[in-house]
Amino acid sequence: MNIADFTAANLTRATGAGLDPHEFQRVTADLTSVDDWEQAFMRAARRHLARAEQAASPISAGEHYQVAARWFHIATLAPHADQAPADTEAAAEADAAMGRALRLLEPGARRLDGPAFAGWLRGPADAPATVVVVPGLDSGKEEFHAVTSALLRRGLAVFTMDGPGQGALAATTTVRPDYHQVIGQVVDALGVDRVGLVGLSLGGYYVAESAVHEPRVAAVATVSGPFRLDWEALPPPVRDILTRRAGGTRAARDFADRVDLSALAPRITCPLLVVDGGRDVIPGVTNGEPLARLAPHGEYLPVPYGDHLLGNARADWLPTAADWVSGALA
Repeated sequence: MNIADFTAANLTRATGAGLDPHEFQRVTADLTSVDDWEQAFMRAARRHLARAEQAASPISAGEHYQVAARWFHIATLAPHADQAPADTEAAAEADAAMGRALRLLEPGARRLDGPAFAGWLRGPADAPATVVVVPGLDSGKEEFHAVTSALLRRGLAVFTMDGPGQGALAATTTVRPDYHQVIGQVVDALGVDRVGLVGLSLGGYYVAESAVHEPRVAAVATVSGPFRLDWEALPPPVRDILTRRAGGTRAARDFADRVDLSALAPRITCPLLVVDGGRDVIPGVTNGEPLARLAPHGEYLPVPYGDHLLGNARADWLPTAADWVSGALA
């Protein structure tokens, strides 16, 4: 993929993650190759780190650290020809910057780590319910700030996490299809009796799979989640990412073969909301409509002009989804 196509493909994802569209345009305007993406975005992130160090108030410093974390995360989206996690430094920097931001802006935020997860618990200690935000194949806890903020505004506690093969754990772990094992560890660490799950992109599969096997899951929402994957039909960039995150081609193929909710969907007994964008068309990926149709309590929210993750149509689904999650957990 040339740099113009790669930039266009990631525009709404980057701006949806909180990057200023004008700054995004300035940073990408002079790029001549996708090989330059990571370093250019890390330089932009470090400019925000410098602003944080020079800020006149802790609030301004925290806001700059927050923006830096997002730039570092989007830096990790660059494709790499080798199989090594070349984005390890950027992911670690994103994790560190997010930690600095929360210590300044939300001193009550708690860091929780386990064998297969790492993340931040935010929100009131007496929240009526807790929601876990689960990222996708190459996303992480720094990306979905708008979803997190919408849930926090509704009085919920929110745990934003990296799991196996994601974010800060991408360098030391690989993706796993039995994600309910991870969610079980998370719920244990949270110390609650029930949770809601919001899964984005591949995270949509993770949370649907978890709803079947983890009895403490009380409600689930998926956003651009796959119903099933077909390895042979997946475009090369997606296969390359999955190969890196799985630790090899054979493991990636095996993982893709496991991503199939056909038999699991009818066993999801909790409330389920499935959000899809009509312009989210990726070869080899079956979108979520069958999941909503087959689940006993499934609801379907399609947005005809929404792209993958619906960063171009947030007003059409995010308030509705956040209200739905809050209501389902009430």
